[in-house]
Amino acid sequence: MPELRKDPIIGRWIIISTERAKRPSDFISPQRVTGSAACPFCNGNEWMTPPEIFAFRNENSIKDKEGWRVRVVPNKFPALRVEGNLDKKGIGIYDRMNGIGAHEVIIETPQHEVSISALTNKNIEEIILAYMYRMRDLKQDKRLNYGMLFKNVGISAGASLEHSHSQLIALPTVPKIAKEEMDGAKYFFDYRGRCIICDMVAQEREDGSRIIFETENFIAFAPYASRFPFETWIIPVFHQSHFEKMEERYAYELGKILKTVLTKLEKSLEDPPYNYMIHTAPFNYNDLEYYHWHIEIIPRMTRVAGFEWGTDFYINPVPPEDASAFLREIETDS
Repeated sequence: MPELRKDPIIGRWIIISTERAKRPSDFISPQRVTGSAACPFCNGNEWMTPPEIFAFRNENSIKDKEGWRVRVVPNKFPALRVEGNLDKKGIGIYDRMNGIGAHEVIIETPQHEVSISALTNKNIEEIILAYMYRMRDLKQDKRLNYGMLFKNVGISAGASLEHSHSQLIALPTVPKIAKEEMDGAKYFFDYRGRCIICDMVAQEREDGSRIIFETENFIAFAPYASRFPFETWIIPVFHQSHFEKMEERYAYELGKILKTVLTKLEKSLEDPPYNYMIHTAPFNYNDLEYYHWHIEIIPRMTRVAGFEWGTDFYINPVPPEDASAFLREIETDS
């Protein structure tokens, strides 16, 4: 019988459709095509991108030339632009403002690799550090209130270039989902006096059935009310509301668990398209006792259709307990 599960943070209901259940192996996707003759993100093609904003470089290498390990550039076709003023206006019942913000691309390796899982743990540590440093820098711009770090892999997940990269969009407003998460977390905190995500970590550790992988300071599990098959969250076990405030000593460990989880997904589902997003507190908030940053990984194995768009209910044909058990068995070298 199908089961309704309620997300404990924002109250969204999920349908676990056991009537439509599929084996995890049914979600194996066609392999991604690799290779590019003229990739603008490859070593030696630095002239094909806008000038770099930040980079981890080899000693004595020159800006916008070869010799980088991780490179950050403005998006050539930005969703928002950093130049100008917000110029907020009301037009009758409607509100508008100029599209002020920042849109950056984090190029994760000079080699034409299509997956983070192919990179070294040290390389991924520098990617995490680049995320943090860019968030810290953009936070200084008082016009900007929120930074969304995300990665699209595969055409159906929104990637236009296959070379491994992430994106950072800094917004002048706080996204609705972030507000909903914070409101739900604050409601729980006001009632119980505890962070709900800290409680989720404790309960998942006690239960164990949805845990995929753990390190000393991070845990990866399939959330109880998973919207999608193999949805995975990575959460620091220590409480922290802002990702960019994480101590740099944790970057290596976070990169290691991220690589492990992505390797498990890619091995088990044969390189599925996916997105991951870092959910964090807004720039203009001080440290929050009730909110806890985390990474959400969404393999694109099912399609969102009319029912989901019309109701904000999601139908997940794979119970998270089955998905996590399947992924736990996948061995990795990371």
